[in-house]
Amino acid sequence: MRYINTLHEGETIRCIYLCKGKRSAETRNGKAYDNLILQDKTGTLDGKVWDPNSNGIAEYDEMDFIEVFGDVICYNGNLQLNIKQIRKAFEDEYVAADYMPTSEKSVEGMYQELMKYVAQIDNEYLRRAVEYYFKDDAAFIKRFQAHSAAKSVHHGFAGGLLEHTLSIVKMCEYYVGAYPILNKDLLYAAAMYHDIGKTKELSAFPENDYTDDGQLLGHIIIGVEMANDAIRSIPGFPEKLASELKHCIIAHHGELEYGSPKKPALAEALALNFADSTDAKLQTLTEIFKEKDTTDWLGYNRLFESNLRKTSI
Repeated sequence: MRYINTLHEGETIRCIYLCKGKRSAETRNGKAYDNLILQDKTGTLDGKVWDPNSNGIAEYDEMDFIEVFGDVICYNGNLQLNIKQIRKAFEDEYVAADYMPTSEKSVEGMYQELMKYVAQIDNEYLRRAVEYYFKDDAAFIKRFQAHSAAKSVHHGFAGGLLEHTLSIVKMCEYYVGAYPILNKDLLYAAAMYHDIGKTKELSAFPENDYTDDGQLLGHIIIGVEMANDAIRSIPGFPEKLASELKHCIIAHHGELEYGSPKKPALAEALALNFADSTDAKLQTLTEIFKEKDTTDWLGYNRLFESNLRKTSI
């Protein structure tokens, strides 16, 4: 197969891709055409079917694996595929993993490293609350290891949620060593719990889209509910400690306008917010620079409210 990140303007290709999105539209002259988003593990590509009623365009739906034949062109600075033929691919013609963006790091290795931090939580109640999911719930572990941390923006790939969570815990390890006011056990537990709700906010790959609960509740509320389930299973869990753990989850976005129902009121909640923001923004930059490998200015970015570029060396 030809991965999307290897395509060049002027090529004519016949390849199988995941049809991530499909939308009908009309030209200014009222002629119907289809907008597609094609995906493999290296990225996405806009596709145009200018004659959707052509005999060469077979029946297919969004989220199908399809073989496309067409010309790679450049439009407004981005590659686009003008598609002349489409057919739905057979299951033995593709390997699904080739079409899902995946962490470049070892999922098994990252999870083993994360579990070492679980073992460092000395408080029995907090450790058991973390183990409720991360050690004892096989279905959750499988889902967590394969999940993304976002639909887009940062860590939007299989294994991204695990990679993001481990990064947060590592930053919290530094904070604990540098600032004695922080309670290690609460901060580690909160770091592992902070995005746990994303396992229910977003559907699994290849969809990786918002679920009904994701739209209605969001991962922060879902995460608090999941924390409550664990807390209620542990006899004698201190009420105040439970509220402190849930507060860290609730406040980890830092600001009301960023989706947190409460602003950080504990040192641990503030540290978690800083760690989460740092990893999210630096990973976003990593993905931007990887996509556009140049030291030229990239233009204004709304997330960072700045014109961006890589350093010259």
